[in-house]
Amino acid sequence: MFKRFLALEWKQFSRSSYFEKGLAIKILLILGALYFIACFGVLGVAAFFMIQDGFPNQDPLVVVSNFLIFWFMADLAFRFFMQQLPVMNIKPYMIIPIKRKTVIHYLLGKTTLSFFNILPLFFFLPFSIVLLVQGYPPLNVVSWFFSMLFFTISLNYLNFLLNKNNKFFYVILSILAGLVLLEYFEVYPISESAGTFFYTIYQKWYAVSIPLLLMILLYRRNYKFIRESFYLDDAIRKESQEVSSTNLGFLNRFGDIAPFLKNDIKLIMRNARPKQVMLMSFLFLFYGLIFYTVDTYKDSPVFLVFASIFVTGGFLLSFGQLVPSWDSEYYKLLMSQNIPYRKYLESKWYLMVVAVVVSFILSTPYLYFGYKIYSMIAAGALFNIGLNSFITLYGGVLNRVPVELNVKAKAFSNTQGFNPTQLLIALPKMAGPMLIFYIPYKFINFEAGILALALSGILGLVFKKFFFNQIEKVYQKGKYKTIAAFDEKK
Repeated sequence: MFKRFLALEWKQFSRSSYFEKGLAIKILLILGALYFIACFGVLGVAAFFMIQDGFPNQDPLVVVSNFLIFWFMADLAFRFFMQQLPVMNIKPYMIIPIKRKTVIHYLLGKTTLSFFNILPLFFFLPFSIVLLVQGYPPLNVVSWFFSMLFFTISLNYLNFLLNKNNKFFYVILSILAGLVLLEYFEVYPISESAGTFFYTIYQKWYAVSIPLLLMILLYRRNYKFIRESFYLDDAIRKESQEVSSTNLGFLNRFGDIAPFLKNDIKLIMRNARPKQVMLMSFLFLFYGLIFYTVDTYKDSPVFLVFASIFVTGGFLLSFGQLVPSWDSEYYKLLMSQNIPYRKYLESKWYLMVVAVVVSFILSTPYLYFGYKIYSMIAAGALFNIGLNSFITLYGGVLNRVPVELNVKAKAFSNTQGFNPTQLLIALPKMAGPMLIFYIPYKFINFEAGILALALSGILGLVFKKFFFNQIEKVYQKGKYKTIAAFDEKK
C-alpha cells in the first residue's frame, strides 16, 4: 500500500501544470542539500581533531556532549521555522476500504524520511567513524551514534506536535526559554548537566534505550493525535467561529479605496498568515542591530544602507510581494465586481506606505548610533515609499501562487511558485538603493549619497501617477491568468 501511495503522489506531481517549475526548484534544492551534506560531512571528520587542538586536555567526545543540548535546541528551532511538514489529501481515502492506521503510518513515515533528519547523520556518522579509528570502544560508539539518531527523529515528531498543537507549542517554548534563562543567568549549569547525560549514554551502551523509548512515545503521541481527527465528519465540517466586528469608520476619509483598506486590515487581524507577516515586519526593525553594532560595517556605509532599507521595509517587502495572492481565496469574486482595478492597487500601496511610516517612527531609538545612521534610515524610508513600493507592487503580479490565510508559511513551501522573473525584480529592491547611494558617496561625500537616495524616493512620488498607470496595465493584462492560477487546485 505504501508503494501505491508513492505512485499516486508522483502522478499528482508529474501531471500538474507546475511540473516543470516544481522540477526545476527541486533540482536546485537537491544541489543545495548536497552542499550542506558535504559541509556537515567535512565538519564531522574534522571536529575531533579541531577539538583536540583547541582543548588539548579534554576528551573531544566530552566537549561534543556538552554542546549537544544547544545543537538539539537549535535543530528544533530550525525545524519549526524551516521544515515543511509533508501533507496528504486524505479525504479520498476515507471513503474506500483502506485502514486508517495504514494512511497514518505512511504520513508519519514521510516525516521520518525528511532531509532535516538525514542531514545531522552526516555529522554524527563521520564523527563516530573517527572515534572508532581513534580506539574508542566499538559497542559504546555504535550505541552513542544510534542514540543521536533516535534523538534526531524524536525532534522530528516533536516538531510535528508543535506545528499541529498550539498548547504543546507554548509548553515546549516555556521549557526551552526557562532552560536558556537558567544557563544565561548562571542559576543552574544546564549545559554541564546535559553534557553529563549525553556522555553517560556513551559510557553505558544500554542507555540507548532512553532515546529509543522517547522516539517511540513521541511517535505514538503523533499517531494518536492524527487518529483522533481522522474522520470524514471532521474533514468536511466547517469550523464555526465568533467574529467580533471592528469599527474602521475612520478609514472612510480615504474615499473609494476605503473598502479595500478595511478588507485588508480585517484580513490581517483575523488570519494566521498575515499575522505572521506582521510579526516578521516588527522583527525587521531590529535588523539594523546586526550591522550597526559590528565594527566591520562601520567603514562600509553601503552595507549600512542595505540594512536601513530593511529596517523600515519589512512589511512592504513581505506583504507587497504577495499582492494579489492575499486575496486568492476570493479573487474571482473580487474581479467580478464593478470596481476600478486602480483603486484596488492604490489601497495596497497606501497600506504599505503607512507601514513604512510607522516603522520609521518606531526606529527612532536608532538615533543612539548617531545622525548618520538615522539619516540612512530616513533616506531608506523615502526610497521604500517612492520606489520600492512600486517595484514590489509590480513584482506581485508575477507571483500567482495562492495563499492559505490560516496556514503559517514555511521555508521551501509553495515551491511551485518559483519564478526567475521574481529574482530579477528583487535586484532593484536590494541593489538599487546601494547603487544610488554609492555613486555620489564615492565621488562626492556621504551627505551626497544620502541626498541622492532620498531624492530618488521623492522623484518616485512625483511620478506616482505614471507608475500606477503602468502597473495597472500589467495587472489588467494578466488578470485572467491570475484567476486561473488561483482557481487551480494545487
